[in-house]
Amino acid sequence: MTTPNTDNAAAAGKPSRVLVLNSGSSSVKYQLLDMDDRSRLASGLVERIGEETSRLVHTPPAGGGGVREREGRIAGHDEALRAAAEELAADGLGLDSPDLAAIGHRVVHGGLRFTEPTVITDDVLKEIERLVPVAPLHNPANITGIRTARALRPDLPQVAVFDTAFHTTMPEYAARYAIDVETADAHRIRRYGFHGTSHAYVSRRAAELLGKEPADVNVIVLHLGNGASASAVAGGRCVETSMGLTPLEGLVMGTRSGDIDPAVTFHLKRVAGMSADEIDVLLNKKSGLVGLCGDNDMREIRRRVDAGDERAALAFDIYVHRLKKYIGAYSAVLGRVDAVVFTAGVGENSAPVREAAIAGLEELGLAVDADLNAVRSGVPRLISPDYARVAVAVVPTDEELEIATQTFALVDN
Repeated sequence: MTTPNTDNAAAAGKPSRVLVLNSGSSSVKYQLLDMDDRSRLASGLVERIGEETSRLVHTPPAGGGGVREREGRIAGHDEALRAAAEELAADGLGLDSPDLAAIGHRVVHGGLRFTEPTVITDDVLKEIERLVPVAPLHNPANITGIRTARALRPDLPQVAVFDTAFHTTMPEYAARYAIDVETADAHRIRRYGFHGTSHAYVSRRAAELLGKEPADVNVIVLHLGNGASASAVAGGRCVETSMGLTPLEGLVMGTRSGDIDPAVTFHLKRVAGMSADEIDVLLNKKSGLVGLCGDNDMREIRRRVDAGDERAALAFDIYVHRLKKYIGAYSAVLGRVDAVVFTAGVGENSAPVREAAIAGLEELGLAVDADLNAVRSGVPRLISPDYARVAVAVVPTDEELEIATQTFALVDN
């Protein structure tokens, strides 16, 4: 995917603002960006939707005063989005503004049909609904956000940007599972991958950091948040990623197991008498770091490790071991690696994770400079010594900016 040109839209008299919506099952995140200079005008979060303890936190434009908060029950996504619109209007940035060019929606699963950002029509919405069986935890909330936003501004272009889109360039031999083809095709079983907007943004910024074009760079991106995924990006195109049919496959995560022998599920059903739903909850919500040591906050885990907690230390070692396996595997897939890039909450902020993941991989050309790794910064930076054959970098992700950029490029014509 090429980098869209969003320069000087406002100077040409065109609407230049994009509202980005990320609708979760019980939350709505939003950001308003001006694509003339890619500045963030305002942002907010509505959380615990449907509960008595619902809360809206709104960050106004610079100079617009401090963060504003509301508390009290917000019944549904429609009410949540209307509350967010009220906060924006209080800043003079209402949804009725003629400067608003489009609304960009994060949609988790686009299947094989949606390989690029797509203007939402009734037919597109129906297809997103058809994908609910392969994304039951995510697509329904995304759909709710889309419907609400279309009701509020039916005249405004609404664009879906899909988490899976960046990974649709994977070759068939990487995307297919080795199961009966007819069964797989009948039920859309294949590897789709997720966090695609982050992997797209970070791989492109990594190339910029190296002073090269994305087409000339091979990178391994490690998106390490509560959800975690890895990708191998060759010349700007994803050729392999760790998540699969769902976001459960791959790395050890905050509450998800990552890679596991599929027969574990049969064993739990036969021996422990667990239902499919119980196993689903176990692997998605009670596994990973929280299952191993009771915590899914890497800061707390490191505090416990430093205090001599053996259970936390084992969880940390398992987490890092899985990272090393993927770095090694993706080095083999790419053949030539120009950079290994850390991003997202843990990747950007945990120096011990970065150090431990790279330690012992000197034969692959990898090393970390302890002083550079210890620096905390919000800008892309190298943390490898000059002699390292492969760069190691930290690149803060910005999925909202990526969604806004792709959305604006589609409607700015």
